[in-house]
Amino acid sequence: MAANDSNDVDTMSVEAPDIESVDVPKHGFLTRLYTGTGAFNIIGKRRVWYAVSGLILTIGIVSMIVRGFTFGIDFVGGTQISLPAAGGHGTTTTQQVESVFSSTLGKAPQSVQTVGTGDAATVQIRSVTLTNDEVDKLRTALFDKFQPKGKDGQPSKLAISDSGVSETWGQQITQKGVVALVVFVVLAAIYVAVRYEPYMAVAALAAMFFTVFSTAGIYSLVGWEVTPATVIGLLTILGYSIYDTVVVFDKVEENTHGFEHTTRRTYAEQANLAVNQTFMRSINTGLIAMLPIIALMVVAVWMLGVGTLKDLALVQLIGIFTGHYASIFFATPLLVSLRERTDLVKNHTRRVLNRRKSANERGTGTAVEEVSVGALTAPEKPEPGAKPLRPGRPSGKRNHRG
Repeated sequence: MAANDSNDVDTMSVEAPDIESVDVPKHGFLTRLYTGTGAFNIIGKRRVWYAVSGLILTIGIVSMIVRGFTFGIDFVGGTQISLPAAGGHGTTTTQQVESVFSSTLGKAPQSVQTVGTGDAATVQIRSVTLTNDEVDKLRTALFDKFQPKGKDGQPSKLAISDSGVSETWGQQITQKGVVALVVFVVLAAIYVAVRYEPYMAVAALAAMFFTVFSTAGIYSLVGWEVTPATVIGLLTILGYSIYDTVVVFDKVEENTHGFEHTTRRTYAEQANLAVNQTFMRSINTGLIAMLPIIALMVVAVWMLGVGTLKDLALVQLIGIFTGHYASIFFATPLLVSLRERTDLVKNHTRRVLNRRKSANERGTGTAVEEVSVGALTAPEKPEPGAKPLRPGRPSGKRNHRG
C-alpha cells in the first residue's frame, strides 16, 4: 500500500485546497451555489448543525410533553357548529358567538374561530358532544341573534350547520392514523436498508425521524389543530423527505465509490462535494413543490375558507422545510460522522493528509503543521470560492518537470 501511495504522488496531479495565494480568483455566492464546486463547508461545520438540530428537537419534544397537541374533532370527538360570518346585523365576531353559546347552554365552548375572509368567511364553534335538543336550542339562538344569510342572500336557519363525532369514532381514527404512520416508517426503513449500506440507512432513518419530531414539535408549540388531513400531509412529507435524502445519498455514493484507492480527497470532502452538487437541485425541487402548496393555501383559506385543505397544505409546507434541512444539514453530516469511526475511513484520511503534507513541503520548502485525522481541510484553507492551486505553483503558473 505504501508503494501505491508513492506512485500516486509521482504520477498524479494533486489539487491542494489548503494552499493560499495572492490574486486568486473568487466567485460570488450565487455562482458557487449554482455550480456546486464544493465551496460551502457543510460537513466541516457539522457540529454547528448538530447543535441546531438538537435545539430544534429539544424545544419540540419539551413542547409536546408540556403543551401537548390540539386535536381536531375527528380525533377527540365532540360537536362542531358553523355559520356564515356575514349576517343580517353585520359581521359576526367570535366574542359575540361565544357569548351567545355561554348564555344559551350555560357552559363555554372549547373554541370559536373565524375561517376564511370576505363573504366566504365562516365562524366555527367547537364544544363537547351536545345533545340534539342542545344543538337545536343553540341554532335557534344563533339565528335570532345574527340572522346568517343563506345562498340566496336571505337570512336562513339552514345556513347554520352542525356535525358531531363520538369519542369512540375519534379513538378509531387515532388508532388508524398511528397504524398508518408506523406502517410507512417500517416500509421506508426496509427500502433504505436494502438500497443502501447500513451507515446510510441509519442516517436516512434518523433524518426521517428528525422530520417527524420537528414538524410535530412546531405544531405543538404553535398550537395548530391536528386533523386527519394533517396526518395525511405528514405521511406525504415523510415520503418527500426520504426522496430528497435519497437524491443526496446517491451523489455521495457516486463520489465515494472506491475512495480508498485514491488520495485526492478524504471521505468527508467527497461527501461535502456531493452535498454542494445537489444543493441547487434540492432548492429548485423545494421551490417547485412549495408553489402549488402556497396556491392551495391561498385558495383554500383566503378565498374559500376550506379548513381541511388548509390543514393539508400547512403540514406539507412545514414538512418541505424540515425535510430539506434534514437531508442536507443532518443526514449527510451524520453519515460522515458514522463512517469516520471505521478503520477504513480513518486510515484513508490519514493517508490523504500525510500526502498533502509531503506535497506542501516539497512545493513550498517549509514545514506544515500536523493535521488531525478526520479534519475536512488542512490548516491553511482558502477563502470560499478560491480556485485551488497545485503544489509547487504558488504563482498559479504551470510548472513543468524536468
